[in-house]
Amino acid sequence: MQRVVLSAIATLALVGLGLFWWQGRAEVERGAPPPLVEETGEPETEALPEIDPGDMIGPEPPEATELTREERRFFRYDRNRDRRITRTEMLSTRTDAFRKLDVDGNNLLTFEEWAVTTSRRFEGADADGNGELTPAEFATTAPKRRKKPACRC
Repeated sequence: MQRVVLSAIATLALVGLGLFWWQGRAEVERGAPPPLVEETGEPETEALPEIDPGDMIGPEPPEATELTREERRFFRYDRNRDRRITRTEMLSTRTDAFRKLDVDGNNLLTFEEWAVTTSRRFEGADADGNGELTPAEFATTAPKRRKKPACRC
C-alpha cells in the first residue's frame, strides 16, 4: 500500500514539475520582443542584394564517383548522410527481421523465440551435420542478393 501511495505522490510531483517547466517556457516565448515596425506599419525586412554575375565562372561541379558495394551498403543504413550510423538508423532496417523472429507477435522477443530460429538457421547451414560451420557453409547464411528487375520500358 505504501508503494502505491509513494508512486502516486511521485507521479503528481513529476506532473507538477512538468507543468511549471512548460509554463516557464511559455512565459519566455510570450515575453519575446515584437518585430521592428517601420513608419509604414509593416515589419522591417532586409532587401536582398542584387548582383550581376556577368562573365563569372564558378567551380566545376563534383564528379559522381562509383561507390563500392560496401559504401552502398553503408549508405543504406546512414539515412541522414552524416557518415555515421546511429543505433536508430541501424535498427530501423531490422524491423522486418524482428517480426519474423517474434513468432507470437507480442512485440517482445523471448530468448526461446530467438534460440529456436537461430538453431534452425545453424542446422540448415551445417550441411555435413558435424556441429561446425566451414567457411563455405557459413557463406550460405549470407543474405540472398535480389536480382534487379528488368526494365519494362
